[in-house]
Amino acid sequence: MANGKRDYYEVLGVSRSAAEREIKDAYRQLALKYHPDKNQGNKEAEEKFKEINEAYEVLSDSKKKQLYDQYGHAGVGTGGPGAGPGFGGFDFSGFGGGGAQGDLGDIFGDILEGVFGGQQRTGRSGRRSGAARGSDLQYDAQLELRDAVFGTELTLKVPRHEACTRCGGSGAKSGTNRKTCPACKGAGKMRMSQGFFSMVQTCPKCQGQGTVIETPCTECRGTGKEAKTGTIKVKIPAGVDEGSSLRVRGEGEAGERGGPNGDLYVMIHVQRDPNFEREGNDLIAEKHISFAQAALGAEIAVSTLEGNVTMKVPAGTQGHTIFKLKQKGVPYLSGKGRGDLLVKVIVDVPKNLSEKEKQLLREFDQINNKSSDKAFWKF
Repeated sequence: MANGKRDYYEVLGVSRSAAEREIKDAYRQLALKYHPDKNQGNKEAEEKFKEINEAYEVLSDSKKKQLYDQYGHAGVGTGGPGAGPGFGGFDFSGFGGGGAQGDLGDIFGDILEGVFGGQQRTGRSGRRSGAARGSDLQYDAQLELRDAVFGTELTLKVPRHEACTRCGGSGAKSGTNRKTCPACKGAGKMRMSQGFFSMVQTCPKCQGQGTVIETPCTECRGTGKEAKTGTIKVKIPAGVDEGSSLRVRGEGEAGERGGPNGDLYVMIHVQRDPNFEREGNDLIAEKHISFAQAALGAEIAVSTLEGNVTMKVPAGTQGHTIFKLKQKGVPYLSGKGRGDLLVKVIVDVPKNLSEKEKQLLREFDQINNKSSDKAFWKF
């Protein structure tokens, strides 16, 4: 102890090797415990509060801490190399700055919340803006595959809060205006003092707006908003897929006190199609052909999302062969080109053959000598 002062590490209850986080946490707990507004009239608590503030101001600053570790109180006291303005070396002017002082501002914000029951903090500027942005909304849109591929326009009915038509969103009755808050005189904040400590808090009457409504609107009861169902037209671009999200700016909930509206997010859900499957920007379809068409070759009609097209099947086509119809798939969202339609052919094996059909197949097998199992044709 020097000049009647206790060791700063002892004041905060930490070791000399304590890390910055440990020092900050120790200070936070002690500051909350001994804050004057929690101990009104308690001189001992007020002195302890001053003492822990002084200790933290030094130990939270790397340069001052180094000087203190080397020279003790003489290194950071009045006239010493680490001396600073304020009570006992504690610089109250730094609450809004960066570094260690910035940490103090954050800590004192927590203290104020504890003292005043968690009221909303006003931020570094000391005043909260009156305008507030509206909330975003989400709408789940169900699309058929064709609409997702080629794009479409949807008309959506969206329940939301819009600016009150009677008061224009002001919240005040028509013919009246918001008045300057009588509590804070329009400042939106109030200064309070307790002993040596002075602090600023958001005005509880106007919630930091600086104005109050004396005669609320009878339609919205002073909220400035009313529940409505908005009708919104949304263009769905060609090529969207399941899970795509489209943002429509300004079509969400109305803002407060002149603030901007939120946005509307349209979530895309694509229904399953009985004829096509989608894989990226390609479409996949199956086409059944006869045994004769596969063996002899044929030109067959294939369905696409744009109508039927003719596809050539070469002789000797095997089952599950995949043919590609270029540029018949899904357009790329970039607008350049599109995927393909992949057609998988399924060869249908004939059933319930007549005796004549069986005989012809036996003759066919004997002529070509392709059967690997002679017993196959013994019906």
